[in-house]
Amino acid sequence: MPQGYDIDSMPEIKNLYSSARHQLGTLGGGNHFIELQKDTDNRLWIMIHSGSRNLGKKIADYYGREAKRLCDWFYSDITPGLEFLPIQMPEAKEYWDAMNYCVDFALCNRRLMMTRISGILREHAPAVTFEPMINIAHNYAAWEHHFGHDVIVHRKGATRVRKDEIGIIPGSMGTSSFIVEGLGNPHSFESCSHGAGRVMGRKEACRQLDLKNQQHIMDSQNIVHFMNQQDQLDEAPGAYKDINTVMANQSDLVRPLHQLWPVMVLKG
Repeated sequence: MPQGYDIDSMPEIKNLYSSARHQLGTLGGGNHFIELQKDTDNRLWIMIHSGSRNLGKKIADYYGREAKRLCDWFYSDITPGLEFLPIQMPEAKEYWDAMNYCVDFALCNRRLMMTRISGILREHAPAVTFEPMINIAHNYAAWEHHFGHDVIVHRKGATRVRKDEIGIIPGSMGTSSFIVEGLGNPHSFESCSHGAGRVMGRKEACRQLDLKNQQHIMDSQNIVHFMNQQDQLDEAPGAYKDINTVMANQSDLVRPLHQLWPVMVLKG
């Protein structure tokens, strides 16, 4: 679990702490995944996409309700869904601390999974060595300085890539992913895409995509996968944008360092 936090000063984290411990080291559902990937030099990579699990959602839901309560209290004329926590209020500090705890919880979660996967690989290849883990977080807020102002930047569907900062841009379970280097473009608030992005919604993908066709896309590339039911098509390759087009559209934001092709895909 994250260290260096005063749990007693974060009431909602304290309330959820016991149940959160059981989520640690778990992948989760939706678009969360574990992939084994290979690069052009035939080196094996482990890529994990997972976050703070149910802890983060519950914290976001709770303080979303608090934001609505306070905006109603102050008679704020604001579009529903855009409610905010006034930065001077104690609820805002509580949320900020809880959010950062969830970001660190997500890192602990990924680190534990990475340790377990690395251990399995060592069992089969004792001489294997590993390079340091690349950690990328998204869907959180941070104080930053842009265009002469100190501002709070919230990246949802995007990740930070300051100049020379290493980033990760996943494709889909049937296409390549990229390890990139940030160009620090100020016009994007030093950000790039979080991944390929969806071309259709989850329910739409399950209705429209053909299971055998999507299986063929992966089988023809010798990708080990576990997609064998129609209701699993929400994460099929056809549900996502073309990763090469996505990369071309952000060539002013990042420089590709490694292109990675899936070898084995496990979706949550």
